[in-house]
Amino acid sequence: MVETSSAAERPNGSLLVLLPASQAAQLETILANLTASFPAEDLIIASPEGPSPDSNPNVEFVDLPAAKPSWTLTAGDFVSAHQLAQKTNARAILILGPEAGSLHAHTPGSLANAVLSASADLAVPCYDLQPRAGLVNSSILYPLSRALFATRVRFPLAIDLGLSPHMAERLGAAAQRFVALNQSEAPLWVVSEAMVAGVKIEEIDAGPRDLPQPADPDLNAILPFVTGSLFSDVEAKAAFWQRARLSPPPRKQAPSMQTPATDGSAEVASMLQGFRLAYTNLREIWGLVLPPNTLLGLKRLSVIDGTAFRMPENLWARIVFDFLIAFRLRTLNRGHLLGALIPLYLAWVASHINMIAAGDNPERHIEAHAAAFEAEKAYLVARWRWPDRFNP
Repeated sequence: MVETSSAAERPNGSLLVLLPASQAAQLETILANLTASFPAEDLIIASPEGPSPDSNPNVEFVDLPAAKPSWTLTAGDFVSAHQLAQKTNARAILILGPEAGSLHAHTPGSLANAVLSASADLAVPCYDLQPRAGLVNSSILYPLSRALFATRVRFPLAIDLGLSPHMAERLGAAAQRFVALNQSEAPLWVVSEAMVAGVKIEEIDAGPRDLPQPADPDLNAILPFVTGSLFSDVEAKAAFWQRARLSPPPRKQAPSMQTPATDGSAEVASMLQGFRLAYTNLREIWGLVLPPNTLLGLKRLSVIDGTAFRMPENLWARIVFDFLIAFRLRTLNRGHLLGALIPLYLAWVASHINMIAAGDNPERHIEAHAAAFEAEKAYLVARWRWPDRFNP
């Protein structure tokens, strides 16, 4: 491993790049893309593997402690980024997640240049995904973040980021609190942190990307983990998002979908069967969380089958908001609460697949749901401030 030179010796344009453990071929692809955009002597690569024999000798490598493989960026990643940024005196920090070799060649450079040009403190990618990919993001993470934090960043849990030293310091401090609680594998909601800090965010069109998969791909583990983390972040930042803010303008270009959707009737039938079964078995639990009007809406949906099934936008927004309120109030054990959200989420997915199959633009459908979250924000604020007014 090459020795780290002193901060005073570094070029003013130094870019610190944090890479996960990668196969040699993928590492060389990433390095080739970076050296096509930046002089090799301006790059500082932090990687658990170090340089390969074929690496450009002008590229400096520094030690990055090996971390437990993760499909998201974790608190531990941001602590490492801040510490290395301080040691190397980098002007910008680029964090690339697993499978970063699948990114378009221009994307890492675009993320870094947004920060190096001082046009943003945080650069985030907007990926092009298949119509049925990233649906937890599309149904909950994106619309909730947009409604509460007044941002249209399409992937608030992106795994590739460009950071200024100022943003790296703020995220490092936030991440350190998780590390101190022995939660270094917790995700960090960088977009909401940036909005609270009032810094400039720039969204970069990233094209398609291979997204890493969790070690346990079971939805029963993924949805509670991610949604619970976001709910906790929303709870911690309540003083910020309760204030009225202007809705951001639509992005210039919506993400595109890689491939047309295939027939999903068998998937829809299975999801709706699970939803109806949950309506029978979980009605008492849902009754502790959801108001009578929402339960009535679910009752009507429980008798609709097949391609006719549609989850109304405002109904889904209120369901998510009511679960967020119950999470805050600990109406139920949080694990049980988020488990009870899963069949409702699958009902949303069934509705989404039906609309795609009927010829609707998937991105337009997602944007309509996000707009409903914005429209229903006043409902959430009222319930947050005066929860005792509602007693199911």
